[in-house]
Amino acid sequence: DYDKALEYYNMALKIRLSLGKNHPDTARSYNNIGHVYSSLNNYDKALEHYNTALKIQLSVLSENHPDTATSYNNIGHVYYSLGDYDKALKYHNTALKIRLSILDENHPDIAASYHDTGYVYYVLENYDKALEYFKAVLKITLSAFGENNPKTASNYNNIGAVYDSLGDYDKALEYYNAALKIQLSTLGENHSDTAASYNNIGYAYDSLGDYEKALEYYNMALKIRLSVLGDNNPDTATSYNNIGYVYDSLGDYDKALEYCSTALKIRLSVLGENHPATIRCRNNIEKIKSKFKQ
Repeated sequence: DYDKALEYYNMALKIRLSLGKNHPDTARSYNNIGHVYSSLNNYDKALEHYNTALKIQLSVLSENHPDTATSYNNIGHVYYSLGDYDKALKYHNTALKIRLSILDENHPDIAASYHDTGYVYYVLENYDKALEYFKAVLKITLSAFGENNPKTASNYNNIGAVYDSLGDYDKALEYYNAALKIQLSTLGENHSDTAASYNNIGYAYDSLGDYEKALEYYNMALKIRLSVLGDNNPDTATSYNNIGYVYDSLGDYDKALEYCSTALKIRLSVLGENHPATIRCRNNIEKIKSKFKQ
């Protein structure tokens, strides 16, 4: 309930302002309010409050403080959401630099900064940097949690995704399968993260042109997602769409149209007609329909 959260956080801010505008607790209140606005996708308001928090922290705590690093990180997240990846990178790198200077090298906040920065590099298609940062996260995660932990599985999936984007599908499969093995052991078959790994493996096989294997793994992902997430969920739509793509590649246009149409129906319902995923899905269906006329 974001309205209630804002109400109470603003009440707390009002009380903390009585301690003085330049107080660490006042900065925390601004950060809390920024979090709510960020969750509401009101990024201008989120930035306003995060920047106010940062200004206070730089004044009373200095640059090299965990709270200051958190504010830099929060601002980085907002710029990422706004699609301003260069700004996001600047703020995430500043947060990482501070954390590396004041925290133990295996601290969870350092792992979080490596992850956030690595993800921006991934989106910017700087895959060498993304790999470097994701592998740094993996090293910390293995040290803190060991091999058989969902966090480790998540890191394996991230590294697999980079190799996928580099076109090294054998390496991608190696990491995706490592992730899946951990998830089956720790989370079980019927979990959304397990479904994501099945989907990733399916995508790698799809890219390799092994369509039978791709269908096998995509169908496993779909089965789990229908069970766990239901039939009106964006991830479920992705599974239908992926299966449709494989049937398209196999030349089975009836099946392709059936699955892609189901994906479109879900996306229209949950994402709306102007969402990029909906538009891509509609365009793909038109391409499939055109093949019937050939």
